[in-house]
Amino acid sequence: MITFEGTTRRYGRRTVVDRLSFEVAPGRVTGLLGPNGAGKTTTIRMALGLVTPHSGRVLLDGRPYRELARPAETAGALLDASSAHGGRSARAHLRWRAAAASLPARRVGEVLELTGLSAVAHRRVRTFSLGMRQRLGVAAALLGDPAHLLLDEPVNGLDPEGVRWIRTLMRDLAAQGRTVLVSSHLMSEMALTADHLVVVGRGRLLADAPLSDLVGDGTTLEDAYLRLTDAAVEYRGEPR
Repeated sequence: MITFEGTTRRYGRRTVVDRLSFEVAPGRVTGLLGPNGAGKTTTIRMALGLVTPHSGRVLLDGRPYRELARPAETAGALLDASSAHGGRSARAHLRWRAAAASLPARRVGEVLELTGLSAVAHRRVRTFSLGMRQRLGVAAALLGDPAHLLLDEPVNGLDPEGVRWIRTLMRDLAAQGRTVLVSSHLMSEMALTADHLVVVGRGRLLADAPLSDLVGDGTTLEDAYLRLTDAAVEYRGEPR
């Protein structure tokens, strides 16, 4: 269980996350949705101890991330697929990550196989497409075989086969009893992947409900999302 308890985060005078409270339960995929600037990435970074809330707290199985004895075995995350050193091979990058977290070296080969990167493990990361970098980021997140996965826009740059792969992976991980929190802008993909949705706007909670409660009777997830976030969009293109 990942628990957000009244978390608030400000940058200067701007409140990015505003008294946000919700739970991410194991055994299901929870989608974190919201317009640009809604606070989704900051929310995930607070869970990982990378950003400190000004008030409230985030707990992973009852403890803050920074108090975990072996954090890589509790939570894995994909935040920025471009963070891997371009001069390293995929295998070298994962070996470095495994060594830093005191994880067994055998996990490198296992996650390379799981993410379909075994054949290109020797290639330098700078030669990877964005989709391949996304897969490498997922591989790094899975190194510790964690109980919790937090993925920020994981399908970014993936081709249709890759999108289906990450969708299947997330659902398989949830079926194993893991906690999966994924942020995305793709309503069609979340409609196929998520069991539960948390919708935020201007840092505030707009909805926390099963997917089935937000759609139905001819209402699509996109329709429900646009209705919920209508007043929370910071800028608009063509009026709707």
